[in-house]
Amino acid sequence: MAASLKFLSAIPSSECFIFIRNANCINRSIKSKPLRSFSSCKNFFTEKICTRKLIVASSVGFAGVTFAVLKSWAPVWPTLAAESRQKPDFKPSKSIRIETDNSGLKLTLFQFQTCPFCCKVRAVLDYYGLSYDIVEVNSVTKKQIKWSNYKKVPVLIADGIGESGYLQLNDSSVIISVLESWRKDPCQSLQKLLECYVVIESEEKGKKVYEYPNKYFIMLMEKEDASSNPAQRQEERKWRKWADDHLVHMLSPNVYRSPSEALQAFRYFSEVGEWEKNFSSLERWIIIWTGSTVMYLLGKMLKKKYHLKDDVRESLYDACREWMLAVGTDRIFMGGDQPNLADLAVYGVLNAIEGCQAFQDVLDCTNIGPWYRAVQKMVNSHAGSHPLSTYDIAQFP
Repeated sequence: MAASLKFLSAIPSSECFIFIRNANCINRSIKSKPLRSFSSCKNFFTEKICTRKLIVASSVGFAGVTFAVLKSWAPVWPTLAAESRQKPDFKPSKSIRIETDNSGLKLTLFQFQTCPFCCKVRAVLDYYGLSYDIVEVNSVTKKQIKWSNYKKVPVLIADGIGESGYLQLNDSSVIISVLESWRKDPCQSLQKLLECYVVIESEEKGKKVYEYPNKYFIMLMEKEDASSNPAQRQEERKWRKWADDHLVHMLSPNVYRSPSEALQAFRYFSEVGEWEKNFSSLERWIIIWTGSTVMYLLGKMLKKKYHLKDDVRESLYDACREWMLAVGTDRIFMGGDQPNLADLAVYGVLNAIEGCQAFQDVLDCTNIGPWYRAVQKMVNSHAGSHPLSTYDIAQFP
């Protein structure tokens, strides 16, 4: 172990993440297939794959992203969840075109319009002024993503990359981290950057589960990030994770608090998702009535699972107050004068319920409104595409 850590400490990177897991947490076999080269991450691992049980350990250190397998030093990597059949061509539900976009990327987002994880990705794409197409996925049949081995949304496709002619990015936080890594160093290809995000595939109760241990890390490669310091990046990662692990679980019990609220929510989802244009009348009817019923029942289960208060609104208010306390009163955004990825993540999660009664109640009962509208203005104006753009503090409510 000491020799392992000594070896790791000799690796010159900018932020070290040694992912560690207790043997009691991971005591399962991971089935593996050949994985693409990992040479872009310091040649730390070779292209060698095997099947065995892992003991992996975690710590935050001085620089870059590094992984240690403690059971033996033979690199062990599971298959990427993105290996899917050839992507069929779906007519986009909507095309977002930004005149100032010179990225050269051809992106397609497979999404549910009001999925909080999809809203997070759209917030980042819009903030940075990236053009993209949208394919709205039927939340009941999911026929638009049947071609994919990964059965969740969002899925982001970058066309014209790799042997298959496209690159598939899964998991909202991985998508955002890859795009942010590329934005900070456009000389790195999306494909090389994606290789830095290992995925562990397992089964729980008969369902495939994908874990991305380092998904909140930005891959700086050889470059230094002059826009932030290590403490700021750590804070950003902490609250991005908080948005995924805590805030998002406040939504369903609140949005689907009663049968009438659940039905109102789905009618709102139909409106903003343009379901009448994207789905047949029968499909739309099934989604609204089946979905609202199922989600009302699921909301009750989630309330118990995540230990929400009897009045679930209070748990949502508490989460919003916790976030605003973290932002503080001496800065507009957690990122300072500009939103960072944590701001965009929390904004995206809340944006998913903007047309629901729960959101209006949040505005009425917490102080999150001015911050939310400030982020919204920056996102809608694609302020991140202009490096010097900052929010005019004189306009801050």
